[in-house]
Amino acid sequence: MKLRVIVTLCALFTITQQVFSQDKCTCELTNSEKAFPHDKLSTVEGNASKCNSNITPQKTLELEILLLGLERRLPQLQEDVSMLEREDDGDLYAVLSLYVIENELMEIKQLIDRLNSTTKAHQGLTADTTKQLEDLSAEMQELQTYDTMQVVKRLEDNHRLKRDLDQCKNGFHPTIQPTQPPHSKCPHGEFQNITGPRVYTAGEYPGSYKYGAWGRDPKPEAGKESWYWLVMLTSSNRYANYIRLYSSLSSLIVGLSIPGNVQIHSSNPATNTIQGPNIVLYGEALYYNCYNLDAVCRFNLTTKTITNLQLPKGTRFNSKGNFCHLEECYPFTDLDLATDESGVWVIYTTSQDFGNLVLSKVEEDEPMTLGQTWHTSVYKQGVTNTFMACGVLYATRYVNKTMEEIFYAFDTTTGVERFNVGVFINKMSPNIYSLNYSPVDQMLHAYCDSFMVSYKVLFW
Repeated sequence: MKLRVIVTLCALFTITQQVFSQDKCTCELTNSEKAFPHDKLSTVEGNASKCNSNITPQKTLELEILLLGLERRLPQLQEDVSMLEREDDGDLYAVLSLYVIENELMEIKQLIDRLNSTTKAHQGLTADTTKQLEDLSAEMQELQTYDTMQVVKRLEDNHRLKRDLDQCKNGFHPTIQPTQPPHSKCPHGEFQNITGPRVYTAGEYPGSYKYGAWGRDPKPEAGKESWYWLVMLTSSNRYANYIRLYSSLSSLIVGLSIPGNVQIHSSNPATNTIQGPNIVLYGEALYYNCYNLDAVCRFNLTTKTITNLQLPKGTRFNSKGNFCHLEECYPFTDLDLATDESGVWVIYTTSQDFGNLVLSKVEEDEPMTLGQTWHTSVYKQGVTNTFMACGVLYATRYVNKTMEEIFYAFDTTTGVERFNVGVFINKMSPNIYSLNYSPVDQMLHAYCDSFMVSYKVLFW
C-alpha cells in the first residue's frame, strides 16, 4: 500500500536532487499538474446559489393560486347572472345585482391580467434558468478534468452501487405508503397550503375601520347556511357593540346588510361589549374578549343574552399579551378566539407560561366551561395571528408587507409541535388583524387594514 502511494506521488511530482556540499542535500519539488482554479469554483458556486434563490416553491405556486382563484370566481359569476335573469324586474334589486356582477367581472379581469403577466415572467425565468444550467453544466465538466485521481468519479460509482444495493434489498419487501398521516383525524386530509386571495373587498365602509373580523358560522341555523358576519371595531380601534349580518357573500361585497345590526349593548364600550379584533361566530353565538376582563364572552344572537367564561389566573389581558412582530404589536389581541370542525377554541398566554401560547377548548355548555388545555413552547409576541383547523393550532409570523408565513403547528391529538410548516400567505395589505378558519368551505378569512380577504385552505 505504501509503495502504491509513493508511485502515485511520483507520477504527480518531479523530484530533482541537488548536492551543494557533503553536509547538505536540497530537493526541489516541481508540481507537474495544472493549478486548480479555485476562483472559478467560487464563481460556479455563486451562480448555483443565485439560481436556487430565483427558483423558489412560492414562484411555482403563483400560477396555481391565480388559476384556483379564477376557478372559484367563474361559477360564482354564472350563479349571480342566473339570479339576475330570474329576479330582474327593473327595480332596485336588479341594480344591486348588476353592481355585484360588475365587481366580479372587474376582479376576474384583474386575475386574468395578473395571470398573463405571471405567465410571461415565468417564461422569461425558465429561459434564463435553462441557460444558466447549461453554463453551469459545462463549467462543472471542465472543472472535473482537474480530478486526475478520479476521486469524484469513484464517489459517484460508490453512490450508484449503494443505491442499486438498497433497491435490491427493498425490492422483495415493498413498503406501502399510507395515503393519509396515521394520526390525522381531519376529514379533508392533511393541511398542505393556502391559495388565494379568493375574495378581496373593502365592503360597505371602505377604509373606515382598520380593525375587525369577518367570516361564516360553522354551525348555522337552517336557512342561514350562506350568511356572513362582520364585526368592526368602531370605537378607538378597540371596541365594538354590534355584529352586522349579510345574507350572502355578494351582499357583503356591495354592502347590502339584511337583517342588519344585532346590538350587544347601546353603549360602546360597556360591560360585556367587544374588546379587540379576535372574534368568531359559532352556533348563532358570538365569542369574543369581554371588555376590560380576562374572560371570554358569549353573546346569543337569538336570546340577546351574555354569558362569561373566566380564564385561568395570570391570563394576560388589556393589551399586555398581544400578537406582535419586530416593528409593532397589535393592540388588544390578548385573547384569540378560533373555530374549526370541533367547535370553539381560545388562544391566550399567562404569566405562569412566561408569555408562551396556551390553547384551551371552549365547551358549549350552559354556562360555558373551559375544557382541555395545552401549553406550547412558542412565544406569543413572536406570533402575528393564530387559527385552528382539524384540531391543529397554526401560528403565523410577519415576513414583510406582502407576505405572512404559517410557520408553526401544534397537533392537539398527538401533542407534536412543528416550527417548519413553511406555508406563505400573499397579503393584500401589510397587517392581518384577525384570521378565522371556516370549516364550512375550508376558507381562511382575514381582516386586513379595513379590507376583507379570504384564502382557500388546501388539504390532501
